[in-house]
Amino acid sequence: MILVVDGLNRHLFSDVLDDMFQLRARVFGGRLGWDVNIEDGKEIDEFDHLDPAYVIGLDDGGNVVAAVRALQTTGPHMLSDVFSAILCGEAPLRSATMWESTRFCVDTQRLSRGKDKNSVSYATCELMVGSLEYARSAGIQDIITVIDPVMDRVLKRSNCAPYDYVGKTVPMGKVAALAALLDCTEERIAGVREFAGIEGDVFIDEDKALEMFEAKKAATLSPANRDHKPLTDLEKYFVEQMHAAKTESERQAVLDLIETLSEKFTPEQKTALLGTPRAFAHEA
Repeated sequence: MILVVDGLNRHLFSDVLDDMFQLRARVFGGRLGWDVNIEDGKEIDEFDHLDPAYVIGLDDGGNVVAAVRALQTTGPHMLSDVFSAILCGEAPLRSATMWESTRFCVDTQRLSRGKDKNSVSYATCELMVGSLEYARSAGIQDIITVIDPVMDRVLKRSNCAPYDYVGKTVPMGKVAALAALLDCTEERIAGVREFAGIEGDVFIDEDKALEMFEAKKAATLSPANRDHKPLTDLEKYFVEQMHAAKTESERQAVLDLIETLSEKFTPEQKTALLGTPRAFAHEA
């Protein structure tokens, strides 16, 4: 499902944005090796302070599994201010009906392979559909996006091939970067939907999203802790690590670390932490 967070509602979804910035750090700073600014495990740049719109993909548990950022091209944006080498000295494209789409990322660790609803392919296409439909509803006709060659192939394979490119391909970290143009037509959206088998409305409204996140927070608390204080940042870290654990050895490593740091926790906190991971083991 797709949640749109912008300057009007971002105060309601600060936790979601934090998760998104952490995902961006893992993808762009870690997997792709881009020269990005990472602080406290989050990748945030100067364009995130311009109140952009974020189109965010969520799984059924309310976890951030995909995200992309939309910026107006009439002001500062990445192609004009960061990736200007792509333009070969040409002026950047600027239009009130063109948005820049950047920081497109998908959580390949949480999602499976294939084309089912919890797969990388489905989440990627759902994010494409959400981005295009959101842009179209806002009166945007075209999107310019800075991508790498792998994402270019993904777009082509998903019935979302760019209709043109701008400038040239330049080195960027472990990969290269290029600028592609996409139109926000019904035909393009229908093509991606058909490829991924996406039907119906992909968006979740604010009220339902808030209800889901409140339920998610409540679920992280064991009965021993539910009527007491919220989880601390350290406790949240351990819960997140246990969610991310793929094997029994990885789960045990988290448990061992909790035991090692046990003097930092009250008896109630320790019960909550050591009780929760064993419940997670049945979900993986």
